[in-house]
Amino acid sequence: QVQLIESGGGLVQAGGSLRLSCAATVRPFSMYTMGWFRQAPGKEREFVAASNWSGGVTDYADSVKGRFTISRDNAKNTVSLQMNSLKPEDTAVYYCAADRSGVVPTVARNTYEYEYWGQGTQVTVSS
Repeated sequence: QVQLIESGGGLVQAGGSLRLSCAATVRPFSMYTMGWFRQAPGKEREFVAASNWSGGVTDYADSVKGRFTISRDNAKNTVSLQMNSLKPEDTAVYYCAADRSGVVPTVARNTYEYEYWGQGTQVTVSS
């Protein structure tokens, strides 16, 4: 079975940092764009960041540019999201997702473009 398992969420003060990780069983992992999305209470799921097959192309939502960094390790089938300078508005459930796009120099921003999803991990930032 295909599984994407997120970890690393928690409670942090504003200005602090967290690192989220996602372990995936999709094969071959290097053929997938990997993305992070988040959903706050009462709001729709939104794009956060994505990395193409090699990690050479990344994309970020304007709200997190300069603060969040996505990275991947194709040897370990993992993708991470380093979150710095966290703000209360970053509070949400964060989801890892996989898009079977192949070896392409592009990434997707839309939820419907991603084939597999994890169950999410809660990130709470206090003011």
